[in-house]
Amino acid sequence: MMLPGRPPQLLSAGDVCLLGCTAYTIASDPALPPLDGQPFYGAGCDTARLGGDETVSIGGTVTFAPGHADFLLGMLPDFLFVPRSSAASGAISTILGLMDDEAKRDIIGSGIVSARLADVLLVEAIRAYAGSVGQVEIGWLGALSDPRLGRVLRVIHGDIAQPWTVARLAGVAGMSRAAFSAAFTRRVGQPPLAYVRAWRLTIARVAVARGDDTVASIAGQVGYTSQSAFGHAFKRAFGRPPKAHAFRSS
Repeated sequence: MMLPGRPPQLLSAGDVCLLGCTAYTIASDPALPPLDGQPFYGAGCDTARLGGDETVSIGGTVTFAPGHADFLLGMLPDFLFVPRSSAASGAISTILGLMDDEAKRDIIGSGIVSARLADVLLVEAIRAYAGSVGQVEIGWLGALSDPRLGRVLRVIHGDIAQPWTVARLAGVAGMSRAAFSAAFTRRVGQPPLAYVRAWRLTIARVAVARGDDTVASIAGQVGYTSQSAFGHAFKRAFGRPPKAHAFRSS
């Protein structure tokens, strides 16, 4: 596996990698010239075969609800690698075995079962990566893995409409304001209140696009006491006001 700005990563049987918004190349030898991979896939197939069945890789994609992808992918590394040798990869090996068995059975309902197994595989891969000592330094996963910052993220996500301040969040973390703000910014990549604002607007964008309620009601649900302030923040973040976003999404 080759990605921009990284040394080649060798993948062995049982290894799992998750790719974000990045270009990548799969190669048997980094020195070989790259070719378009699409012709090696059969119609409607997620398995590429080159030179027979000696090496078979299973791949897939994860889709997000509209409005969530940018926020979530921006909080994850571009490349998450979980080797089979990892201490936390036991569940992953089991899931891969079940997926292989399901593909070979080819019976009614196999597509549904495989899709659910893929969901579990994604969660377990993220868990394994996040639990690997020293791997996650910056980003959403790193903060979730930190007991104090993880507690803060959970209370933010649990009640986004609260009038959160740095002082209140620092209290949840059990830290001084200065130490908390510095630690949160270093681990998450943005200051605490910037994260709160981004999550509020992400939730609001989904609600506006679905037409769940009036703009004023949605603004209140995500913690804005002023519809005008909400409208300005929404437009600054997404380039158009809430009502225009709802019209365009419908």
